[in-house]
Amino acid sequence: MTPEPDPRGLREAREAVAAYYRERGAKVDPEQVFLTASTSEAYSYVLRLLANPGDSVLVPQPSYPLLDFLARLDDVELLPYPLIYERGWRMDLMALTSSLAAASSESSRARGSARAIIAVHPNNPTGSFVRQKEFEFLIGSCKEAPAALIADEVFSDYAFDPSVPREAGRETEGRVPSFASTTEVLTFTLSGLSKISALPQMKLAWVVVSGPPDHLQRALERLEVIADTYLSVSAPLGIALPRLLATRKTLQPQIMDRIRRNLRWLDQRLGEGLPLGRLETEGGWYVILHDAGNAWRSDEEWALELLRQDDVLVHPGHFYDFPCEGHLVLSLLPKPEVFEQGVSRIIARTSQRS
Repeated sequence: MTPEPDPRGLREAREAVAAYYRERGAKVDPEQVFLTASTSEAYSYVLRLLANPGDSVLVPQPSYPLLDFLARLDDVELLPYPLIYERGWRMDLMALTSSLAAASSESSRARGSARAIIAVHPNNPTGSFVRQKEFEFLIGSCKEAPAALIADEVFSDYAFDPSVPREAGRETEGRVPSFASTTEVLTFTLSGLSKISALPQMKLAWVVVSGPPDHLQRALERLEVIADTYLSVSAPLGIALPRLLATRKTLQPQIMDRIRRNLRWLDQRLGEGLPLGRLETEGGWYVILHDAGNAWRSDEEWALELLRQDDVLVHPGHFYDFPCEGHLVLSLLPKPEVFEQGVSRIIARTSQRS
């Protein structure tokens, strides 16, 4: 094996990433792809590129707690913009505008300005995809700020239904296929093998950079310096990436079958007049339970009692910054018999408290 260090990663590996997006309807040039050891590292690269210490980045709430740790490590402040639940999740666009305005006013008082807006597509743990109307609003907001757009698409292959269902009395809009070919504003699209091919142990991810030509070229040049400083992706993984990506075509259907089966079973059990409900979700690997009967003072108390008394491990909603108590986050990945036993224990324990 002849060493051929390339800050962006092996060319054939980046071509495989571009082909993956092409299959999803997004045009990506391999020269706009940077390989990283993880999406966490990809986040760090982008935050270092965009922000100075004390600058801020807008992030959806609720969302994955890892984002807070990554921002802290890179001396960046996170400003939340809420997701609202109304028969499904949607962005609070007015609150997003207010958060941007607050960042702007604070910067005039010697604080950092908003450098980017993060959109998680679909969001974790809510499973909500970005709608076309929301996408257009994000683009407009980034242009006005100005700010970059960071799109986390690690779960984007796991949509329960490729089309958005129409709810009674309410028109819904289609999901955005991918942010990877966005050209209106400087955009960084993150994903990797951890979720796409269910291979977290392989430690290979990427960031796709797109946007207006002048902004894009400067970002590519500066990101190359950051990537060249670390050179964190091993050559064997780069060589293997085309084959590892190809495994998704056999793995993802199996994962989706299990997720759908567990979700169907859960809905059947919760349809029995129980003091539990589940929130709507469109994709990803998780589902959110809601304590409809207010049996618990806090979701932490709920989760801890399930762990101590019933040997059931779930995440309390406050891990993800839910705005109110009474939420649990469950994985849909366990084997059906394990999932069913765990949910049955949750139902039994909650029914006793109601």
